[in-house]
Amino acid sequence: MAWDIEVIQECAVVHMNTNKVNVQNDQFFSDLHGAFDRLEKEFSELPVVLTGQGNAFSAGIDFQYSFEIFGSGDPDKIRDWYRTYRETNLRIFTYPRPTVAAVNGHAIAGGLITALDCDFRVAARKTAKFGLNEVPIGIPMPAAYVEIIKYALGDQVGALTTLRGKLYDFDEAEKLGFFHQVVTEDQLIDTAIGYARCITPDCNTAYAMSKKALKDGVMRQIQERTVALDAQLPAGMSDEGNRHAQDRRRQEIMHKR
Repeated sequence: MAWDIEVIQECAVVHMNTNKVNVQNDQFFSDLHGAFDRLEKEFSELPVVLTGQGNAFSAGIDFQYSFEIFGSGDPDKIRDWYRTYRETNLRIFTYPRPTVAAVNGHAIAGGLITALDCDFRVAARKTAKFGLNEVPIGIPMPAAYVEIIKYALGDQVGALTTLRGKLYDFDEAEKLGFFHQVVTEDQLIDTAIGYARCITPDCNTAYAMSKKALKDGVMRQIQERTVALDAQLPAGMSDEGNRHAQDRRRQEIMHKR
């Protein structure tokens, strides 16, 4: 099912619904590009709110889908996986209209990065986990994502959350500055729309130009300087130690089921 796009108060509210907790796999990537194709064609003048469903914004990468690719030891497969993943994040990160993550629940690993891709983040106060736990489960953080993380959270918090890889509860995540505003669950979408409508449509060009200028340094880093670092990802993803950590994580998940 394609992601639902609902126009509310002159804002395009995108409901991610690839699967129950929006784990990120090839179908999620396809759904994301399909939604943004529609936004560009049908709602190009509107700001965007991106949200999940139930108790999850996005639980991050689909371990079964991704770990099989990493375990293949095939550099081309891993390179293709990363290229697709990178394109989805950059598509949100560079979208010229206001983008707001209405964080309705868990945002973990790649799911948190999806939220960080957005200009603003509004979260519903509820029991949930947030964090970038790639490193402790044997996944090197791509250099391009490090630049996005540092842009959104600052160097100090970006380094702490990336390297320590801890999953934080809501209060800890709020203190670290993951969100611009925290509201009750029933206020989430309305508040996110308020952020998205920070400008009137006649200021769209001013917003797009200013956003591009703000992110110019980041995009230069991503396009020119992270390429060599991320070229090493296939070897890192399939490293023997990392594969052991990935297998341990896979077993933990299966045991919980």
